[in-house]
This record gives sequence, structure tokens and C-alpha cells, in this order.
Amino acid sequence: MPATIALVDDDRNILTSVSIALQSEGFTVRVYSDGEAALKALIDNPPDLAVLDIKMPKLDGMELLRRLREKSAVPAIFLTSKDDELDEALGLAMGADDYITKPFSQRLLIARIRAILRRTDARAEPEPEEETTPAEKIVRGRLAMDPARHRVQWAGQEVTLTVTEFLILEALAQRPGFVKSRDQLMDAAYQDDVYVDDRTIDSHIKRLRRKFRQVDPEFKAIETLYGVGYRFAEE
Repeated sequence: MPATIALVDDDRNILTSVSIALQSEGFTVRVYSDGEAALKALIDNPPDLAVLDIKMPKLDGMELLRRLREKSAVPAIFLTSKDDELDEALGLAMGADDYITKPFSQRLLIARIRAILRRTDARAEPEPEEETTPAEKIVRGRLAMDPARHRVQWAGQEVTLTVTEFLILEALAQRPGFVKSRDQLMDAAYQDDVYVDDRTIDSHIKRLRRKFRQVDPEFKAIETLYGVGYRFAEE
């Protein structure tokens, strides 16, 4: 079955050109010209991935994703109208998996879509019964990660992470106490030669901390070593 991509943008030229490009790559495409029209459809019939413009009338992409995240963890890529660091940081904080700045290369967008779908598919593959062993899980103090089921718990409480967040946390938790540079975390989370900059990793880390602090306000296990990178401190 071809993957289904939802495009939400008030620019009909972008909807037309990008949908044609995606269809030529074998994707099924649904298009929506405003956030209000898209929200119910995305919840009732989730696509495999959504591409959302941030700047839209009525319901902008930020608010659309905020409401969508209340019901769904569908992967999402934001389109920003300019190279706006605030937009990028807010988009990632709201739960986007990536962002692309307009004007953008359709080849780049397709590459990032494929990269996110491959990571999502790898985590969603069903696991044969009775083949999970404790060694496959990661337990670090109060943190418990089950990569096969894409589940994370902190002190017994569920924490919902996107695929990108999960991969970053997994890279840190595999070797607690060891520092991972931003480049190493990029390699762990973006394994398909998709370019991201330092701010993207920093925004993902901030979002990870925020999610864990929702279940534990004293969460401090992800430490920053300024100018070096990040490490997981097993408690």
C-alpha cells in the first residue's frame, strides 16, 4: 500500500505542484487548503504523514498541530514562510518531526518524507510473539524504553514521543554518562543524509525535557554540556 501524505497549505500553487511531485513518487496525496478543513479529516482518517504550512488564515499550522497532537501522533513536517528561528523552535516544540523553509526543493521535501516514513515503519513493524528479551529493552534508572514497541516510561508513567524524539533519547540512554555531540545525535535521528542544523537538535532536546517534566517536574536526566553536547545521567 502506498503511503498517504496530507498537504495542508493555503497556497494552491504549492498544493498542486507538490501533490503532482508526490504522486509521481508513488504516494497517495490528500490536499487541504486551510487548517479548519484539514483538522477533522486528519483525526478521522489519519494519513501516514502530514505536511503543514505554518502561516494560514483561520487556523494556522501551529494551532492545527496542537489540536492534532491531542488525538494523534501522526508524523508532521512544517513548512515555514521564511527562515524564522522562532517558527522552527515553536514548530518542533508543538510536536513536528521536521521543518522546511520556503522556498524549498521538492526533492528535499520528498527525501525528508521518506526518511521519516522509514523510521516510523521500522518502529511499527509487528514483533513475533515470545521473541522479546529483556536485553532488547533499555532500562536506565527510572527510564524504561522498549524500542520494538516504541514505548517510553518514566517512573512507571507513559511518555509519548515522536520517532525523532525517541531516536535521540535512545542514542543518549544507550551509554549513560557519555556525551553525545549534536552531530552524533543528528546521525542517530536523521540517518538518510537529510540536512538539519544545530538548532533542530536543541529544539528536540527542549521538547524531550518538557514532555518528561509533565510527568516529573524534577526531571533532570538529560544534561547539557555547553559547547560539547548532551548526555543522559542515570539516576
